[in-house]
Amino acid sequence: MADILQVTDGTFEQEILKANMPAMVDFWAGWCGPCRAIAPVVEELAKEYAGRVKIAKMNVDENSKTPVKYGIRAIPTLILFKDGNVVDQITGAVSKSQIDNAIKKLL
Repeated sequence: MADILQVTDGTFEQEILKANMPAMVDFWAGWCGPCRAIAPVVEELAKEYAGRVKIAKMNVDENSKTPVKYGIRAIPTLILFKDGNVVDQITGAVSKSQIDNAIKKLL
């Protein structure tokens, strides 16, 4: 999990919105089965895109401001950012290829 950044309400703006590269944030919770199901996929993608896309996770139980700001109503939700703007959003446990295709559009 070394390739995945853990972000909080306090670090989100600096780490994601002001990042010098595109970013994807996985909004998740420990009790969420689908979140645990896609976690290995997110880890694989973090390794594959290391140095090109910042991959981060935010625990929605520990951070409430950012998920509310982005209208997170279901988890897992993956939001892709470029230059501080939301470019794409994926909700639910989806295939690796679907997430990979969304990331490729960022580059």
